[in-house]
Amino acid sequence: MKILLDTADVNAIRRAYEYFPLDGVTTNPSILAAAGRAPYEVLGEIRDLLGKDGDLHVQVISRKAEDMLAEAQRIREKLGENTFIKVPVTPEGLKAIMLMKERGIRVTATCIYTVQQAFLAGKAGADYAAPYVNRIENLGEDGVKTVQRMQDVYDANGFGTCLLAASFKNTRQVTGLAEYGIGAMTLPPDILEGLLKNPCVDSAAEKFIADFETLRGPGATMLD
Repeated sequence: MKILLDTADVNAIRRAYEYFPLDGVTTNPSILAAAGRAPYEVLGEIRDLLGKDGDLHVQVISRKAEDMLAEAQRIREKLGENTFIKVPVTPEGLKAIMLMKERGIRVTATCIYTVQQAFLAGKAGADYAAPYVNRIENLGEDGVKTVQRMQDVYDANGFGTCLLAASFKNTRQVTGLAEYGIGAMTLPPDILEGLLKNPCVDSAAEKFIADFETLRGPGATMLD
């Protein structure tokens, strides 16, 4: 399973890559707006951090399929052909996905709330499909189980599309999908760091160090 970071905060990305085994970065127009800087300036810095082959997902904002295609081509010119173009699964978006795939453009279908949308994104040939786990929960459905059903649909139909689960509120949702073996998930920095937050772990590690220091003295290590 791939783990991506869902942010446009360059400092947060740099820190996360130092400590976590990550596979890429996802952004969206809201995330870029929150950064408060010129979009391509921020995205260019992220691309530099990831390298030319790193997974970077960037969303189009046009409403018509042909305009989405033009945006996709511009994004790839700026950020490299390996950039995944995020396209909302609407009628115009579905048309855009097919146009892009005809041209060999990497596509991430996004704004997915239903199994039906996921099915159509897979049928259209999207490389990734990004369901919104917690936003599905906010509509009164079980977000984790809904995404699991999407995976079942892909498996049953032999689609090559990889689920890229997004919109997480807690680590329980993360582990629920990790247990099911979906292809990828993108996490905000706080949820990513929350996967390791456990005072019991910190206490145990400190106790081991303290016990060893009673034997060898303060600051001792196994190199001594």
